[in-house]
Amino acid sequence: MLTLLKIRNLALVDELAWELGAGLISVTGETGAGKSVIVGALKLVLGERAEKSLIRTGEESCSVEAVFELNDPLEINAILEDGGLARCDDTQLIIRRVIGQTANRQFINDSPVTLALLKRLGEHLVDLHGPHDHQSLLSTERQLAMLDAYAGADSAVSSYRESYRSWRTKAAELEEIRHAENASEQELDLLRYQLQEIDGANLKPEDEQDLEDRWRRASNASRLVEAAAAATAALNGDDGILERLTEVQRLVRDLEKLDPSIRERTASLETACLELQDLEGNLADYADELDINPAEAATLEERVNLLESLKRKYGPSLTDVLARRDSAAARLDTIENRGEKLETLERELAACRTKLDAGGKSLGTLRRKAAPKLAKEISGQLKDLGFKQSSFEAPLKTLLEPGPQGLESIEFQFGPNPGEPLLPLRQIASSGEISRVMLAVKSALADQDATPLMVFDEIDANVGGEVARAVGRKMAALGTRHQVVAITHFPQVAAIATHHFVVEKEVSGGRTRSRLYPVLGETRVQELVRMLGGGGEQARAMAASLLNP
Repeated sequence: MLTLLKIRNLALVDELAWELGAGLISVTGETGAGKSVIVGALKLVLGERAEKSLIRTGEESCSVEAVFELNDPLEINAILEDGGLARCDDTQLIIRRVIGQTANRQFINDSPVTLALLKRLGEHLVDLHGPHDHQSLLSTERQLAMLDAYAGADSAVSSYRESYRSWRTKAAELEEIRHAENASEQELDLLRYQLQEIDGANLKPEDEQDLEDRWRRASNASRLVEAAAAATAALNGDDGILERLTEVQRLVRDLEKLDPSIRERTASLETACLELQDLEGNLADYADELDINPAEAATLEERVNLLESLKRKYGPSLTDVLARRDSAAARLDTIENRGEKLETLERELAACRTKLDAGGKSLGTLRRKAAPKLAKEISGQLKDLGFKQSSFEAPLKTLLEPGPQGLESIEFQFGPNPGEPLLPLRQIASSGEISRVMLAVKSALADQDATPLMVFDEIDANVGGEVARAVGRKMAALGTRHQVVAITHFPQVAAIATHHFVVEKEVSGGRTRSRLYPVLGETRVQELVRMLGGGGEQARAMAASLLNP
């Protein structure tokens, strides 16, 4: 669940550290107090694009940090690894967004990430719904995924998708073979030339550095001999370093005769003399070993030039050149042996299609068995939410060709009023209706939905009275399986929450800022009285009855 949300310099919020608990959490406050900032901060965590207008006036940047505790980080770790990030060693995941005047940055566990990866991760952490924010529910692909979750078809879906990928891969290979029939003689000549040129070079990437070192020594042999000879002369020539050190040794011995205690300080002189003598000998040997052979230098230079030419043609490294060679060989083999390969691939494609159809049929059986049950479950939830005579169906439609999700598609149908035709959810105009439908679907799928945090942003808008209380009860029931945040104007919803927070504006030092704080006991009663629209004993009694029904 989300355990901590920190906001800094975002809109009217200068600084906020919100610690959340489990269950249903209600957030209330006057219109314009800053409740939308909470939703905005969560959207940033989910990877929504940010505008610099979000930054609090007078500040250079704003930031949002969210800390999640994960019961099972398996799926999250798979996404992190796919994005090149380290796994969560523990169960804590930290997401941070920083919005600046000139640049925006995002981090997961302190590692910089792309916005696309953050968005992908966010889809598995938070399910956010507002009055006009139900795209996931309106997506037919998402609806099919909901049905699969309800049907317990994870294994069948995984098996089908693997078969579908194999079928598509094999179909692409077959298409490539068929295109190979149109290969020109020019392409064949080019492929053969590339193979001959690369194979003729007898490439060994592991020897490249040694070759360059030998060529560099051979091409600079005369300069190396010159430098080594000059260094040797400086050490052992007339008035050289070693000759002068002999005089220093004589003087030091005189010192040691007069004061033996100085020996500890002069002991390094003997070591230095020995090391310099070794150096002089090594340099002399090195100069003798240098063999100035113009023919060898020319041969090495020719080899280096050949490798550089191949790298310019086929890749920045010899490994890339060899990869290009393998690609050309595979293409040539495909063209020259296309008849035999065509027959083999056609058999393999037919086998893949048979396996795909079998897997799709098994998956379809599970879906057709579960669809009426899911529709009935959602209908029951809708009745609890005030749609006493509504109808809901989850019809499946067989596809003409296998799709990535199966052999059928689905589109939820809803009719709020008897006698009226059922329509796809995307055609429902009322935000109040679609909000309650979404809550009904979420309630029906509560046990299958793995998203840890659900956020409902005023989805109880345009309802009231007993329906609002029913909405609250549904969200509270979801709160037993998920962490649920409900931003609401209805006291019936706020009163049923496990935790209640209030957002309010205050003016300090001539600046307006929003703050959020928990309400308990009498303070919570007073907030419910405010939400009921008036003071007096009657409102107070009603607030108390909402808290203790």
